[in-house]
Amino acid sequence: MKFHNKLIDWYLVNARDLPWRKTQDPYPIWLSEIMLQQTRISQGLPYFFKFIEEFPTVFHLANASEDQVLKLWQGLGYYSRARNLHSTAKHVAYNLNGIFPNTYKELKTLKGVGDYTASAIASFCYREPVAVVDGNVYRVLSRFFGIDTPINSTEGVKEFKNLAQKLLDKKQPHIYNQAIMEFGALQCSPKSPDCNSCPLQTNCVAFQQDLISSLPRKLKKTKVQEKFYNYLVIVDSRENVLIEKRTGNGIWKNLYQFPLIESPKDCNLPKDLISFDENKIPQEILEKALLYNEEPIKHILSHRKLWVKFWVINIENLNFIENLSKSFIMTNQIDTFAVPVVIEKFIDTYGFSK
Repeated sequence: MKFHNKLIDWYLVNARDLPWRKTQDPYPIWLSEIMLQQTRISQGLPYFFKFIEEFPTVFHLANASEDQVLKLWQGLGYYSRARNLHSTAKHVAYNLNGIFPNTYKELKTLKGVGDYTASAIASFCYREPVAVVDGNVYRVLSRFFGIDTPINSTEGVKEFKNLAQKLLDKKQPHIYNQAIMEFGALQCSPKSPDCNSCPLQTNCVAFQQDLISSLPRKLKKTKVQEKFYNYLVIVDSRENVLIEKRTGNGIWKNLYQFPLIESPKDCNLPKDLISFDENKIPQEILEKALLYNEEPIKHILSHRKLWVKFWVINIENLNFIENLSKSFIMTNQIDTFAVPVVIEKFIDTYGFSK
């Protein structure tokens, strides 16, 4: 039996019941694929339902504000996905009359849509015979064929894409693509794959040569940078709090945060904050800072390890913000703003009035 037939037979018995598998409508399929990039299905599924309920069509999503989209996305991480999602929704709604492109080549022109996502939408919605290659596919192909080319190298990307395309079932690419990804997620998992009941076991090079734990292979990651973040929770007598909108091109772009003092080392005293402050917050205010958490909170991002401390400053009023950057605002409804998850957890713990 051919490779693709074995995978499809396995899939028809073991496939999970997921909402985007019950439609050929490109909107929910595109939405799910963007959400599930570098995200487990168990984590992304609740967000998918929230988005579909709030934005049932691409027009609803396009007409939302970016703040609304980021707030609904809050906690899912990799916020550039949400910004690209919103940008693409506006393009499809306003420039394409709500109709998604129907070919792999055209889909790749959409913001935030790369090879994998374009292949997925093209095959699932339009039955175009293009192979998907995600982490699950890399793992299945690497182990079955015993390929040790690093999957995150230029050579590896090209080699695995060519192999995946060669193996594709051209008559039913939508089922085959779902099958190989599901197989990698459930059967040929990263750790403790179920090799004993695997229908590919007999011809699997990694199983026969005891290479399961060493494949697929990756090049070493970029060194993780350590940073020290000090957030100033400045609250007045009316429970207004000072926040600002992040700018620039960082991963938290356009999310909100408390005034931030980034320091080259751990800070334990208000005088440390004063020496590193670039926001020009008056010294007499910083001197009132009380450390909320003595032990810094470790927050891991893709290439950064953040050590986060929150400093609470209670003052009579926030009039001093008139002399600060225009990016600072005060609010007594902090829970309505989209914030990084480390700040969201603090807000829940601190207990601002709602």
